[in-house]
Amino acid sequence: MPHAASVSYDKTLLVRDCCLCLHVQRAARALARRFDETMRPLNLTNGQFSLMMSLNRPQPSAMAAVASLLAMDRTTLTAALKPLERRGLVKVSTNQADRRSRLLTLTQKGRALLARAVPIWEDTHRKIEASLPERDPERLRKTLRALA
Repeated sequence: MPHAASVSYDKTLLVRDCCLCLHVQRAARALARRFDETMRPLNLTNGQFSLMMSLNRPQPSAMAAVASLLAMDRTTLTAALKPLERRGLVKVSTNQADRRSRLLTLTQKGRALLARAVPIWEDTHRKIEASLPERDPERLRKTLRALA
C-alpha cells in the first residue's frame, strides 16, 4: 500500500496565519453575526437587509442584475427571496418584455421595514468603522473591492 502524503503542521499554521480567504471569511462571518443581532428585532438577517437594499430603486430590478450585484447565483437568490416574498416584503413578477425573466420589486411593506432597518444599520456600521484599527474604512473598502 502506498504511503499517504501528508502536510506538515508548520504548513497548517502558515495557512491559518496567512490565508487571505480564511481571514476574509472569518471577518465576514463575524460582521454578519453582528448585523444579524442588530436586525433581529425586525426579524431580518443582514443578507435580507442587503437584498432589500438592492431592490430599493425606482424601477423593478431584473433577477440577473440583482444576483450579479450581490455576487450570488440565481438559485441562491431565488431561495433568499422566498421568505421575503412570503412576508409580503418583495414581489417577484414576470418581465412582460421577456417572459423568461423575473423582475423583483420591494413592496410598500418592504419599503416601510427597510426604513426602520436603515437607522439600525447606520448605527451598527458607525460603531464597526470606529473599531477599525487604523480608523480608515475607505482603505478597507478599496482593498475588498480589489479582491472582488
